[in-house]
Amino acid sequence: MKIALGVEYNGTHFKGWESQPGHRTVQACLEKALSKVANTAIKVIAAGRTDTGVHAMEQVVHFDTEVSRETHGWMLGANSSLPKDIAVHWAQGVSDDFHARFSAVARRYRYLILNRRARPGVLSGNVSWCPLPLDVERMHGAAQALLGEQDFNAYRATACQSPSARRRMNSISVTRDRDTVIIEVEANAFLHHMVRNIAGVLIAIGTGARSPSWAAEVLASKDRRQGGITASPDGLYLVEAKYPASAQLPQRGGAGLGFQL
Repeated sequence: MKIALGVEYNGTHFKGWESQPGHRTVQACLEKALSKVANTAIKVIAAGRTDTGVHAMEQVVHFDTEVSRETHGWMLGANSSLPKDIAVHWAQGVSDDFHARFSAVARRYRYLILNRRARPGVLSGNVSWCPLPLDVERMHGAAQALLGEQDFNAYRATACQSPSARRRMNSISVTRDRDTVIIEVEANAFLHHMVRNIAGVLIAIGTGARSPSWAAEVLASKDRRQGGITASPDGLYLVEAKYPASAQLPQRGGAGLGFQL
């Protein structure tokens, strides 16, 4: 049978999602816990591979197994063995043709910037920080140039291995909630460091260091060297992977970030 899970994690103390020898990763911890429940080796596939320090509110994974367990048993059993910075919050049997990565039709990320003169204390590692005032109207307006299907070569890491830089940006917004600036992006898929590079450009625009037209100019250049710095991973969250309704997953739709700023 095939099982899908909804997994949340604080990425601060992980070397990203993907298993790497000699490093603490989310995938390795999750597979170890699930293998204990199944009493046999379990390998999982995720909707997307998050980088070092990046968090997830609802990473979706799937695995194949011949072991029979109640779906809530997978959740409770895994959580009893997982470290405190990872939690499975639902488990669901899915059809044989379901694939956590290839069945997803979109992904949504949220980037949180604490915008005040004092650095974060309690939320250190969970938000990015910009001590300079940010103009969210300038940032939001500039970001609209990134909508639609475009070549995002200038917004991906130089080490990105994707054969194509074309992605479809469904929506992007920049809003403020008191001292927190929130960048919300949804696309069919994302390139390596794409959201963090977008955030870096928008932050420069928000501080007034660059004009609002710079976001479009960087995009048109198709040259990563024309972009700004790669923003910190601290404030980046994979909020949701979206699937066709036929998958019937008990997803939360990104509701609830887990804390109020």
